Amino acid sequence: MISFEVAPSAATLEHCSPIIDLRQYTLHPGTRDQFIELFDGEFVETQESVGMRIIGQFRDLGDPNRFVWMRGFPDMPSRKEALTAFYEQGEAWRRFSALARSQMIDSSDALLLHPIRPDAAFALARAADRPSVNSPLSPGLIVATVHPLPQPVDADFLEFFQENVVPILTAAGGRLVGLFATEHSPNNFPALPLREGENVFICFVAFDSLAAYHKSMTVLGHNSEWRREIHPALLRRLQGRPHILRLAPTSRSQLRP
Repeated sequence: MISFEVAPSAATLEHCSPIIDLRQYTLHPGTRDQFIELFDGEFVETQESVGMRIIGQFRDLGDPNRFVWMRGFPDMPSRKEALTAFYEQGEAWRRFSALARSQMIDSSDALLLHPIRPDAAFALARAADRPSVNSPLSPGLIVATVHPLPQPVDADFLEFFQENVVPILTAAGGRLVGLFATEHSPNNFPALPLREGENVFICFVAFDSLAAYHKSMTVLGHNSEWRREIHPALLRRLQGRPHILRLAPTSRSQLRP
């Protein structure tokens, strides 16, 4: 079984959201900080008040015009109800949607996911304990590696990843915080498109700093077993190259190192 490294305060955390949306927005150049100010100020509690869980909001360190965020739902019927309540009936979206859209170039890059097991979901504190807008930024980052697969995640792939990849990643200094796969339920809120017809497996790993991540990559690069055996074997199981997102949490993101 894949083990998750947790902080000493883990007793105060709970695994949440059997269904999540991972959304990547391309914004007009120079507007990302303004968009984050709007999102963190107006779209967090207002979404949670209708049944969603805002898991994390991030600056993509690989693209200054990319905003990445995740929200969770108890199940698919709840997803439809919550999205309908927020986008079609909610006051916050009615008031601020025009401003939000004016800063977006594209908002259609979205994946519907589920944790591979209940304890592979994100472990978060209570929503009421979310940091405030004025909280200092975390120096750490969340690295999400999106593995495209030719078919849905199966036991063979999970066994390989558990026994070969996870030990290497953790030995190199990463902390595993979540493992997710494509949720193939039909999109029950078509007004928000999803990337359908894909199979992905996403590994979320936390690092205390960008320097710690760079050090981890150096350790992997010097690991001959990783270079010669494990990484090539992983790539052979994929349908294309992995896509890596280096995500710096905003001040209000609950998912953080």
